[in-house]
Amino acid sequence: MTQTPPGSRRSDATRAAILRAARERFAADGYDRATIRAIAAEARIDPSMVMRYYGSKEGLFAAAAEFDLRLPDLADVPPERLGEALVRHFLDRWEGDETLAALVRTASTNPVAAERMRRVFADQLTAAVTRLGGDPAEAPHRAGLVASQILGLALTRYIVRLPPVVELDRAELTAWVGPTVQRYLTGPAPA
Repeated sequence: MTQTPPGSRRSDATRAAILRAARERFAADGYDRATIRAIAAEARIDPSMVMRYYGSKEGLFAAAAEFDLRLPDLADVPPERLGEALVRHFLDRWEGDETLAALVRTASTNPVAAERMRRVFADQLTAAVTRLGGDPAEAPHRAGLVASQILGLALTRYIVRLPPVVELDRAELTAWVGPTVQRYLTGPAPA
């Protein structure tokens, strides 16, 4: 049995502390206001260590924003309930992990974050929509439209905190948004 060298364990722990601190700072302050110095202070390390491991603020953000949407296996969902299932899933994700909110907040003003957001949603959501069947050429469009609803919902509820959207409970939100997402997933394509 091989043992991990002590220096390697410290390195892994330092990286984990940096990422934890970066996610918290990016979520609280947004990309532009979060500083390497503040992230390092929160991680209780020297700022040079952040740069050593991640090279730049952009590199750190890209690592901190590695995000798995953890999409449910939609094959297990009755076809007429797909939209509802995705809305519920994303409400869980938004409320359970500040990283996605940080990514949305930052993507609105930073090209690196916007590209990261595009990749997360394009790669993961398009793959899930493709697995539902239908015309594979339509999958990217359908996934993009689903993302427009999900990201719009996140922006209005969790970032801007628009009162009429914040005041809706989860069941009401799902009832309002689910049918639109359902149409994007399974409805006929426009002529």
